[in-house]
Amino acid sequence: MQVSDYLLSLIDSAVGGMTLVVVLVSVVFLVLGFVMLIKGADMFVDGASKVALKLKVPLIVVGLTIVAFGTSAPEAAISITSACQDNAGISVGNVIGSNIMNILIILGISSLFAVLPVKNTTFRYEIPFVIAISVILLLLGLDGNISKLDAVILLVLFAAFFVYLILLSKKGDSSAGDDVAQLTEKDTVPKMILFILLGLVLIVFGSDFTVTGASKIAELIGVDSRLIGLTIVAFGTSLPELVTSITAAKKNAVDIAIGNIIGSNIFNILFVAGLAGICSPNPIGFEPSFIIDACVAIFAAVLLWLCVFKDKKLTKVGGIIMILCYAAYFVYLLLQPMLLAK
Repeated sequence: MQVSDYLLSLIDSAVGGMTLVVVLVSVVFLVLGFVMLIKGADMFVDGASKVALKLKVPLIVVGLTIVAFGTSAPEAAISITSACQDNAGISVGNVIGSNIMNILIILGISSLFAVLPVKNTTFRYEIPFVIAISVILLLLGLDGNISKLDAVILLVLFAAFFVYLILLSKKGDSSAGDDVAQLTEKDTVPKMILFILLGLVLIVFGSDFTVTGASKIAELIGVDSRLIGLTIVAFGTSLPELVTSITAAKKNAVDIAIGNIIGSNIFNILFVAGLAGICSPNPIGFEPSFIIDACVAIFAAVLLWLCVFKDKKLTKVGGIIMILCYAAYFVYLLLQPMLLAK
């Protein structure tokens, strides 16, 4: 039994199964899990980056590996934990939901603060690649699950993307090292190793608390775990990207905003879903409802490409269209149970 499951069962027994109390406790678990995930990922990236720099690892390599993997840690931890608990609704929903939210909400809101330019490589290669792998994820899931073989396919594609990033960095057309922390005199190796370990502990416990809280909420209020994964969990794991993008837009440091979000979406599909599929003891269920969600994820990527097609920039008009599209999708998610009931 997971630590969070044990604690929740104790509280459930203590309050005599009072639904409202258990729901409130589950919400606390969910919020606490998000906080631990975000802080843990931040500590892990900071510590690991500085240790690598101490060891004279090139900045661009640190950016392409530690920082990139670390920023996907919340999604990876949630999806892997959910998959291992046979909770496909949260595992798959988190990946697809985060990708939809990253484009329609995070980029949509960020474009309201500043016009977001798109790099030529992002427009020509990376956005079409997101569209392609979103279609591949849908095709792999059409048989009802993401198998070990499917997971291997995703990870092989991820390796190919990683090679592309390395080649791009050699041409000097990559911003992969921009977010790497800088060394100071106070940054000793023992201190940074402690940061890495604490970060990993927070990520592990954060994912445990988040999945338990989300699953319990879905169970008690009679909501499909898929809906929780596509909305609440997806929003929680996308918070770092949301805060970073809006802050960058406010400061006019927007030249890599879309590239970073697209990179995050690629990591979510290929690395997070692939790793979850490998770690899960059973094939990850891909229920029929996810087909429409995956189509929405494909639509979001195509919409982004169309919005920036003319001027290679995402303007307020494009951002508003994206936000309205997400609002329509959210209404669909809320109405779907009633539509199915009829």
